[in-house]
Amino acid sequence: MKETRADTRTALLQACGLHVLLFALMFAGLQWTRSNAAEAAQGEVIEADLIDPSALSASMRSALRRKPEELPQPVVEQPVVEPEPLPQPVAEDAPPPPPVPDPSPVEQEKVQRDAESPDVAKAPVEQEEQRKQPEQADLDAQKQKVLAEIRRQRDLAAKERTQAEMRAQQLADARAAQTGTSTASPPRGNPDSRSATNALYAVALKDAITRQWIRPESIPLGVPCQVRIRQIPGGEVVDVQVSAGCPYDALGKQSLERAVQKASPLPYAGFEDVFSRDVILTFRPEDVDDLPR
Repeated sequence: MKETRADTRTALLQACGLHVLLFALMFAGLQWTRSNAAEAAQGEVIEADLIDPSALSASMRSALRRKPEELPQPVVEQPVVEPEPLPQPVAEDAPPPPPVPDPSPVEQEKVQRDAESPDVAKAPVEQEEQRKQPEQADLDAQKQKVLAEIRRQRDLAAKERTQAEMRAQQLADARAAQTGTSTASPPRGNPDSRSATNALYAVALKDAITRQWIRPESIPLGVPCQVRIRQIPGGEVVDVQVSAGCPYDALGKQSLERAVQKASPLPYAGFEDVFSRDVILTFRPEDVDDLPR
């Protein structure tokens, strides 16, 4: 008959229990023996009971003869091997800085001399001020030029205003002379009356053109220049030419031509009797006494 694991476990438990019982009996016997020995020393009789092994049951004897099964060996856990740490990167040594050259004796002497001098700190400021002085002088000179130009333009405007007033007065005088001549009822073909009208017409033409003329500085005062003007009835200018003998430069000639074009249409009403398609005027700065031819 094949023994099962349960039978083996039962037999093992019984054997263990038997051993425990034997140990308990032995311990009790030892204690009892010691007690009896003590009593014997005192004169008392020791009684003992012997157990016959043959009196044990067959199962107990079989359990005593059978060797206990060895318990399984405990499983030894393998130690966990920790990974070795990675080697730390070795920092490369930075290259040593280049050696600072020792200052030459001349430089040391200069530094010491500058440190001892109290004006060293003021030197850059003074140099900056000296550098700015020419610039400030140029700015002042430019301001003076601008102011001088403004004064010159004011003086020129005042002169032109005076000249315009003089022309207006001349025009008024000419009209008054014409009115007085008309009151006297001279003959229509009277040369004096026509001459007065021509004078009045010339003043009116020059006054209209001069008001539009912006004279450049290159035109000298008192220098004459003739201009030929072609117009149609009504005073509209169709052509203007500066004479070839005009001493003005190109800028002065162009300024005079533009003044004639801007003044178009020229005075016409009241001057129908003396109107001329071709008119030659002589312009002289600060002089307006020329007559049309």
